[in-house]
Order: sequence, then structure tokens, then C-alpha cells
Amino acid sequence: MNQKSSPTDLELAALLSSKICHDVIGPVGAIHNGLEILDEDDDPETKSYALDVIRNVTEQASAKLQFARFAFGAAGSAGSLIDLSTAEQISRGYVGQNKHKLEWNGPVGHMAKDKVKLLLNLIAGAITALPRGGELKVSLIGSLEEPSFELRCVGPSARPPQYLTDFVAGQDASDLDAMSIQAYYTCRLALAVKMPLEILQDGDDILIVAKS
Repeated sequence: MNQKSSPTDLELAALLSSKICHDVIGPVGAIHNGLEILDEDDDPETKSYALDVIRNVTEQASAKLQFARFAFGAAGSAGSLIDLSTAEQISRGYVGQNKHKLEWNGPVGHMAKDKVKLLLNLIAGAITALPRGGELKVSLIGSLEEPSFELRCVGPSARPPQYLTDFVAGQDASDLDAMSIQAYYTCRLALAVKMPLEILQDGDDILIVAKS
């Protein structure tokens, strides 16, 4: 990744904040709309539909915020390790159970916080490699201290994740925005924990690899 035009810490924080707001504003807006329907419409069927929508989007918003707390924030900052079972649970909530499916293969135990943050951000990037849905197979290989991550994206029209592929290839960071900041941040994490990234085509599948 080209570091010549890296954003300042303040710019990075602002862009990550924009990314989080972008992710949750839709579900929060839908909750508001559902509550307005409950207030204004007395039809039982309409109220039932509105409640279903509210439950669904509340779950989405909660999952996205929980993911952001660990992937971008200082969650669990009292220690330097994160339980992988927590990382798996957060990942499953973020991926959801509709268009995308998550298969998780890895050991039980605790891993360095920044390496877990890298894994979570790689999962977010891998979802963009499956625009029409599919299966994301996450494998944690090696020891807890020196792991490697392999994410296999399997599905129709699987393609290299645009922004992550660009930054891995060395694109500069002069035109970052709320859409590309997560990919940039992912590459920064990979550099920080010394786990170089590769994005490979394996038949119809896309492989995203981070090696210790």
C-alpha cells in the first residue's frame, strides 16, 4: 500500500466515523419509519408488519454497531487479547443469514486484539467480493500467537473486493471516502501486525489471505 498520501490521524478518525454512520443510518431510519406507522395506522395487519420490520432492522443495527465497536474501536481495551468465540459471534451477526452464509474454521482461545480487528475487517471486505451472495469460508491457520487467515469467497459472480484489491496493489490514499476507508484501514492493520495481504483468484473463488 502506498503510504505517501496517508491521511492524518484526525482525517482517519473522521472517515471511520462517516463509515459507521453510513452503515447504521439506514436501519435507524427504518426503525423510525416503523414507529411512525405504529402511531398512525390502526390496522392490525399493518401494525404486525411494522413490528416485524422494526425487529429485523433493530437486529441489523445492533449487529453493525457491535461489529464497529470491535473492528474499529477500543472494545475490550482493558486487555490485549480478544476471545475468538466473541469474534465469531460478532462476525455471524454482521454477515447475517440471508444473502451471505459464514463458515468459521478455527481454534478456541484468545488472540491479539489488532489481529482480531484485522480478521473482522477482512470479513467485511470479503462480503463485498460476493455482490450476489454466497458462502464466506473463514479459516484461522497456525498458532494463536502467529496465525494466518484465509477467507474463501464462494458464489455467483465472485470478484476481487474493489477497494481492498486497489490498496493491496499499491493505490495511494489521496481520494479516501466513507466507502473506501475500511479497505485502507484494513491494510493499515495488516501492516501494523506484520501480516501481508494477498488477493487471489482460485477457479471461480476469490481468496483473501493474511500470513504471519
